[in-house]
Amino acid sequence: MRVSQAVFGVFHHFELAHQLRRHACLRTVYSTYPWTRLKREGLPQEHVETFPWIHGGLALLARYGLYPSPWTEHLDYWNALAFDTWLTRRMAHPEAKCDALIAISGAALKAGKLVQSRGGKYICDRGSTHARYQWRLLQQEHDRWGVPLDIYDPRDTEREEVQYAQADCITVPSSFAARSFVEEGIAAEKMRVIPYGVRLDAFHSVGEPDPESFEVLFVGQVSLRKGVTYLLQAFAKLQHPRKRLRLVGPVFPHMKPLFAQLPMDHVEILGAISRTELVALFSSSHVMALPSLEEGMALVQGEAMACGCPILATPNTGSEDLFTDGKEGFIVPPQDAAAIRDRLQQLADNPQLQKQMRSAALERVQHLGGWDDYGNRWIQLLRELCGEV
Repeated sequence: MRVSQAVFGVFHHFELAHQLRRHACLRTVYSTYPWTRLKREGLPQEHVETFPWIHGGLALLARYGLYPSPWTEHLDYWNALAFDTWLTRRMAHPEAKCDALIAISGAALKAGKLVQSRGGKYICDRGSTHARYQWRLLQQEHDRWGVPLDIYDPRDTEREEVQYAQADCITVPSSFAARSFVEEGIAAEKMRVIPYGVRLDAFHSVGEPDPESFEVLFVGQVSLRKGVTYLLQAFAKLQHPRKRLRLVGPVFPHMKPLFAQLPMDHVEILGAISRTELVALFSSSHVMALPSLEEGMALVQGEAMACGCPILATPNTGSEDLFTDGKEGFIVPPQDAAAIRDRLQQLADNPQLQKQMRSAALERVQHLGGWDDYGNRWIQLLRELCGEV
């Protein structure tokens, strides 16, 4: 079985590539990042081809805080079209023929049709919810806060929906994401849930929280999509003499004017940090709060648990596929600052519960399965699709 992949940048696809290579079925990973960036992923160059001409420029803009913006959305769309055209030409060569193409959503409509015309299978891999479901939810949230949704291009949604119809199978990382597709009219039997793995070699406990303080950690894009506004409102009402909330991750431009309207006492904005620093923060925090409105499955949840950090999350983070409410952490409704505050207070008031959840998180993560388990699930699906079962 010969399998190729197409991805914008990296995402989780290079972890998948390593797994396909482990099973001796990886042909080529096609990416929009340059090799100078991709070589750190540890995959031999013979398995990688790149089309970095547009995405490389977008990455440079992001470094200087100029991405995302309304006009970069056009570049994103042109990048998708150009990448698909280039990819189709590359895969048209006889030596590039494969039995299956796994393409991140938005990346390979024409290339997927080419593979199907040759008798192969085209799998659309979506890392979050159905594109239209996602847009509708985010539009409602931005309207709620009076902030324009300036990074949305309806052409992307329309193009993705064509891909959903064209694909032989759609893979997502969580039950929540799968339900969003069914709600939008996609047949349930076309969906496959394959949760992401956790790198237990890279994330492990390196310390414990200070028993005299209460440290709350957020890790991810600081944006409306991630529910940061509700976390700030909840944290402001949390009663503890030595509380602190640390926000780790890039701050989206639309959040900056909202900070002036939201309570920010005892809040630290750290921005991007190294993996070593992140492991230390996971280990020293009493809870990681991730009250997202929408995503497929937040990898940071498993990473935090591997460091012994309990989770407070919404079901819209894929949490129900990772842990049990009340055991390794708490699952609260989205857009509910009161529920977040109540659960934070429950943890802050109960050091014994903190210890129990910390131990439960460390135990649970051992049973989630690492990337090898993720790869085994993919191989099972590919064999099924390609008739090799």
